[in-house]
Amino acid sequence: MYESHADLGGKGNHGPVIPESEGELFHAEWERMALAITLAMGATGTWNIDESRSVRETQSNYDSLTYYQLWIQGLVALLKKHGLVEDDEVAAGKMLHPAKSLKRVLRAVDVPAVLAKGAPTLRSANSAALFAVGDQVTTRSNAVDHHTRLPAYARGKKGLIAAVYGPHVFADTHAQGLGEQPQWLYNVVFTARELWGEDADATSTVSIDAWESYLEPHS
Repeated sequence: MYESHADLGGKGNHGPVIPESEGELFHAEWERMALAITLAMGATGTWNIDESRSVRETQSNYDSLTYYQLWIQGLVALLKKHGLVEDDEVAAGKMLHPAKSLKRVLRAVDVPAVLAKGAPTLRSANSAALFAVGDQVTTRSNAVDHHTRLPAYARGKKGLIAAVYGPHVFADTHAQGLGEQPQWLYNVVFTARELWGEDADATSTVSIDAWESYLEPHS
């Protein structure tokens, strides 16, 4: 059974959220290197962003890792999964076997252009959108045994369509290597009380982005 250790919304006993100074991106030089090597390997096309998110979220010691420790541990897991490193190389901290070939290589001179381009997920529509702004919907109530972008706290909840973004790469199938399978993506607004109960602030709302298969009409 897939278990996302990153699905923490609405759960207690995780300690307070401690704000950091605006613009404080790194706490140590190795974190810059962790970001660089993770982006460089992602640019090879060996895996996609949703697969990398899925791998990070399923690290059993998720709670004990800092942000970039999680990135590195997830990267090692992906490298091993795709046969790019062996256990003895991880233990030794250096290459011990001939390097495997890659689809692409991100060279330093190309980094600014590649980062500026990004990786847009908007795709062409193959069908009309099922929902429109102002429609009332209910989110899927069941858990799934794979990566999903529908947080547990928003399952089975009633909300309102606030925006229609168009068809986007569906993260759930993309993470599993089942292809992009684009779906219409919506912004859905919930009252805080719908999500957290009657003790929540009556004036607060929470918005999430949700693919069409996460939603059903609310009657």
